[in-house]
Amino acid sequence: MNPGPGALLAWIPGASPVHRAPLWLKYVLLVAIGLLGTVWRTAPVGLGLLLLSVALYALAGRAVLRTWATPLSFWWWILLLLGAYQWFFVSPPAAVGLVACMFALVQCARLLLLTTPTSELLDGLSAAAAAVRIPPERTALVLALFLRTLPELSASWGRAREAAAARGLRRAPLRTATSLGVMAVARARDAGDAMAARGLLAEPDEHPNDPRAKR
Repeated sequence: MNPGPGALLAWIPGASPVHRAPLWLKYVLLVAIGLLGTVWRTAPVGLGLLLLSVALYALAGRAVLRTWATPLSFWWWILLLLGAYQWFFVSPPAAVGLVACMFALVQCARLLLLTTPTSELLDGLSAAAAAVRIPPERTALVLALFLRTLPELSASWGRAREAAAARGLRRAPLRTATSLGVMAVARARDAGDAMAARGLLAEPDEHPNDPRAKR
């Protein structure tokens, strides 16, 4: 079975300099690259960021580098539509800049997840949330649910594609995406109901069994 989009974000163990880099440094570099690719969305900047992403993936090791082009098999049509719109309604350089910057930023964000264990991401996010007075337990829970949902959606994507192929619809991206969207909404609703039942969506000064909290 072909891997789904969620499988593209799975952690790949390693001992490369990228794997060993502190989490704060990874975040700083990711924010800097994101600002660069968002503010200066030109063709030279976009192509430069693409080359930088390839270099970072190579620095992270062969196992990580082999996954660099994998997202194109899932997202090529999105990049094609955005690029075509910019090409015909703005200019060819604008199309190259937009597509290159967008894909480069996605790849750099992927690299953070590919080279950082989930536990380290959770601890770092909890510490950052506590620094800005956001309940760290809720922040960690949201990220944990997000990371746990990705493999489930990935498996659902594969099952949807296999079901479409069994019906002779090997190229049915709209049907597959619709089925995946329904599954994602159902998963999010179930998760929200479970969190609400445990009082995790209540305000910090509210008690889930306090009648005043329901007013």
